[in-house]
Amino acid sequence: MIVKQVSVFVENETGRLAKLMQVLEDNGVDLNAATIAETGEYGILRCIVQNPDETVEILKKNNFLASITNVIAVTIENRPGGLNAVLKILAAAGISVKYIYSTIQSLSGEAVIMMKVDDAEKAAKLLTSKGVKLFCLEDLK
Repeated sequence: MIVKQVSVFVENETGRLAKLMQVLEDNGVDLNAATIAETGEYGILRCIVQNPDETVEILKKNNFLASITNVIAVTIENRPGGLNAVLKILAAAGISVKYIYSTIQSLSGEAVIMMKVDDAEKAAKLLTSKGVKLFCLEDLK
């Protein structure tokens, strides 16, 4: 299942991330999964929310640069090698993984990993055919 991820550029200045979180809180936006990567001048918050299109509009109205990217959400066994089993399937099919992060929730013994890949549709079909369970947004509530 393809999941819409919200990406937000956040300037590296004191209080800017807090301002972003305040905007989300004020508008009732809950983060189901999140990661932030930092460069010298800004960070990129990547997150999964229940209403990504609406969230992007809210952020833009509050002077944040935000966009939507398609990612896939896969479940893996929460054990050594669980992630590698999925990565080997993608690598064998020539699908490159750009980045990954996990949800902030714990789900009945399985880990949920968000993945940005070259071709999300192809990856989703391939992984499903190999018995890998994909998550949709409703599963991440």
